[in-house]
Amino acid sequence: MLTIHAATALRRTLDEEPVVDEAVAVSDDRIAAIGPLAELVERYPQARVRRWPGTLGPALVHEDRVPAAPTPRERIHALLRLGATAVRADRVPDPELRVAARRSGVAVLEAPRPPTLVPSARADLAVFDDEGTCVATVLAGRVMHRRA
Repeated sequence: MLTIHAATALRRTLDEEPVVDEAVAVSDDRIAAIGPLAELVERYPQARVRRWPGTLGPALVHEDRVPAAPTPRERIHALLRLGATAVRADRVPDPELRVAARRSGVAVLEAPRPPTLVPSARADLAVFDDEGTCVATVLAGRVMHRRA
């Protein structure tokens, strides 16, 4: 299913200034296109359009310790609530935690990589409000966290 994710603003990298009226088209688990919302809607008329409050951009790579929680699965879900879809390998030394990350689709990275949105890349997106709180996290094209 094709989905267009649109927000108040979009940034392709974490360092880039956000721009308005742009969106990300996602097909299955990949970014199909990035561009002006009106152009994406015209190009993909069958797509579902999800509108989010805040700034849409690449999901984060978690650089700190994985948050505490009762189970490994809940610890990994805590990353998604923070807007992260990847974590550094040295932050998940516990084998059960690595299994939980793999099952959920959270990437465990041996070397850090800068988060960026580019066509054909895995559709890992996050939306943050003006205070920096994660509003939604999209992992490989699926909404895995949405703030109520």
